[in-house]
Amino acid sequence: MPDLLFGQPDDGVIQMGYVVPNLAEAMARWTADLGVGPWFTVSRFAGEEPMYRGAPATAVCDIALGFAGHMQIELIQPCDKEPSVYREMLDRTGYGFHHFGLAARDMEQAMAAMSDRGYELAFTARVPSGGRVAYFDTFGALPGMIELLEANAALEAQFAVMHSAACGWDGADPVRSLMELKPA
Repeated sequence: MPDLLFGQPDDGVIQMGYVVPNLAEAMARWTADLGVGPWFTVSRFAGEEPMYRGAPATAVCDIALGFAGHMQIELIQPCDKEPSVYREMLDRTGYGFHHFGLAARDMEQAMAAMSDRGYELAFTARVPSGGRVAYFDTFGALPGMIELLEANAALEAQFAVMHSAACGWDGADPVRSLMELKPA
């Protein structure tokens, strides 16, 4: 099992996602109480060609990504009331844990394996790294969803830069724009 550039196995959990009511407050709390940071943010994110439960999606959210050791933490604040995997979670359980993120070098194979396990595809989209994400509804089997993240070279480099920024971070510049991130 080869490791990704940020120290996680390429077929294991690389991310834990949480839906929060206020992104700025959540980032501040996670930094103060847990030392997570710096945060890399994207506002009004929807992905490209988003599909929710088989239909085109219009929901947007604000997100922040940071590292706690080698584990990436994603904080998600829904920006609207449109149907989405995040709104679905709020209706089911309220704010809190949302998903486990798994790296997938072979996205088609990973998606087929999730379907073969009986998990329903809930959401897909293309992301700025040139890859895709796919959320599977694993409620009843796990305490949240599973998000497959296509582990291509661009995503791996982007996450490696974020992880590197977290290593030895002195607390300066705690919130940064993901869109301004320059992979090494």
